[in-house]
Amino acid sequence: MTKPRYKRILLKISGEILTGDKGFGIDPEIIRQIAQEIKEVVSLGVEIAIVIGGGNIFRGVAASSKGMDRATADYMGMLATVLNGLALQDALEKMEVHTRVQTAIEMREIAEPYIRRRAIRHLEKGRVVIFAAGTGNPFFTTDTTASLRAMEIGAEVILKATKVDGIYNMDPVLHPGAEKYEELTYLDVLQRQIKVMDATAISLCMDHKIPIIVFSLKERGNVQRVVLGEKVGTEVRG
Repeated sequence: MTKPRYKRILLKISGEILTGDKGFGIDPEIIRQIAQEIKEVVSLGVEIAIVIGGGNIFRGVAASSKGMDRATADYMGMLATVLNGLALQDALEKMEVHTRVQTAIEMREIAEPYIRRRAIRHLEKGRVVIFAAGTGNPFFTTDTTASLRAMEIGAEVILKATKVDGIYNMDPVLHPGAEKYEELTYLDVLQRQIKVMDATAISLCMDHKIPIIVFSLKERGNVQRVVLGEKVGTEVRG
């Protein structure tokens, strides 16, 4: 296929991917590679919105488990997603891909506040929109943010980019013989408690019939392959 399967997508990028081999922070080379992948998809005429995690800098759940107030820890995690969003915007703009960062927590000096209609207008004009600071509320993950924003902007699919090439019945890093699923239903994920996205995010997608494709961002060109309709990773749908 040379014609994109989707017109408007939401790409969910795990913060941990941005560390590369460093284990912490932002690897400029990884950011550049991701930006190049996004540029190639934009050139197909696909409208792209992005939700990016902050686990490479700060994880609210991990901090709260060590005694920090959960709400405070989650707000700190939201700020980490803004740092990642600005880094990705910089890489995209250097490749002449027009990009806007919208934050759920107002910080007008560095990004636009999240306004649904404005975000849709940016997409219609061919700009990449990065949604940062989660939903603006503690106790909600960036996976839930991805599901919520996908519904709000009318995305046809959520592409969840991770370090692993799909969903397995157990951790493939710890268990080399783990079985990979080619396709799952929302109920499969919820009933088996598969940790691909949190239950709130999966439930939102199930209620609004938004498919989720989980794939590896480590393999070059995977985003474009998914958009063109190739079987990559694992698809979760009704």
